[in-house]
Amino acid sequence: MFEFKIAAQDGLARVAEFTTPHGTVTTPMFMPVGTHGAVKGVSPVELQTVGSQTILANTYHMYLRPGEDLVAQTGGLHGFMQYNAPILTDSGGFQVFSLGEKAINGREKKAMRKVSEEGITFFSHLDGSKHLFSPEHSIQVQQKLGADIMMAFDQPVYGMSDTHAAQDAMQRTHRWLDRSVNQWKAGVITKQALFGIVQGGIHTELHRESAAYISAHDLPGNAIGGLAIGESKPDMWVATSSITSLLPENKPRYFMGLGEPLDIIEATMRGVDMYDCVAPSRLARHGAVWMLTGTEKAEEAFWTGDTETLLTEHLKVESWNMNNARLKDDVRPLLSCPGVLPTDLQGFSRSTLCHYLKEHEMLGYRILTLHNIAVLHRITEHMRAAIILGKIKELRAVFTY
Repeated sequence: MFEFKIAAQDGLARVAEFTTPHGTVTTPMFMPVGTHGAVKGVSPVELQTVGSQTILANTYHMYLRPGEDLVAQTGGLHGFMQYNAPILTDSGGFQVFSLGEKAINGREKKAMRKVSEEGITFFSHLDGSKHLFSPEHSIQVQQKLGADIMMAFDQPVYGMSDTHAAQDAMQRTHRWLDRSVNQWKAGVITKQALFGIVQGGIHTELHRESAAYISAHDLPGNAIGGLAIGESKPDMWVATSSITSLLPENKPRYFMGLGEPLDIIEATMRGVDMYDCVAPSRLARHGAVWMLTGTEKAEEAFWTGDTETLLTEHLKVESWNMNNARLKDDVRPLLSCPGVLPTDLQGFSRSTLCHYLKEHEMLGYRILTLHNIAVLHRITEHMRAAIILGKIKELRAVFTY
């Protein structure tokens, strides 16, 4: 059921097809994040219109509300979200890790999680209720959610954590992987793929040990965790190259939590196939969009998918604050190229969007979200074409910040 076929390769970058029960996707690909079972403000049809192939949903949030049993009654996440394409669920480990210590009601401060060999005991950020996520429980929840791809339960730490903390989390992640695999095999493994997660942060001896351990399980896919969490970019890329050199070539490689425009090109050039991030929708909620600026020819080539022309041009990736006063009288469309956004959302002017954001009109956030997601999808489409042409390095040279 789960097949990964490499169609083209340029250096370490590759174009491949990954087959799942809900369809075949082409990598490299970016996956938008639907934290609560929806990418904020946009519909599944709109996501597919701008190029989305797979959506990620958060196990932690769906478990707390509305609960995996209710989701299962609606036909799993595919029925719940009305999304008839592949869905990936994380394990909940990162969300529980990120709780740390937070105030539940804005006044009281209390520890919200505790790690033990059994799992992670945590207090809900919603109401303070106590819960335990063990490897078995995480997989059971994901099995009920019905995602095509599930993640093994892991203990992430910051990428630049000291060696002792990184080693402790890595070793526990390995033990939890064994338990996750056992629970996965107790279900219908032909319908849900399980990916293991490499830990160890930027420490070479640790993440290489972890990559070897994860690979030995021969799972349908493998993921890179514990990076893009505080370490420097140079350290992150050294670790990425080190890890991908040990992960099987015949399995998809997934960099968790990566979603800056140029980062996904850098990751692809190091052998990564899949990535996700909340950045496109989070930026949109704060009124920001990624704009690709250059000559008219370069911008047109980017949005129309003309990779061969784009390779002769240059584009700057900028983050625009659409609340900026300089845009309030700018009647030019945010995006002049037709066929990128859904037809009914084409042509809105910058001044209109600036007004919507100042008035907190939801339509503004919706358009910006789709625009940001479309940017990342267009980049992945150009990467696929460039890899086939043997010019992924030339494509990377097109873009600057």
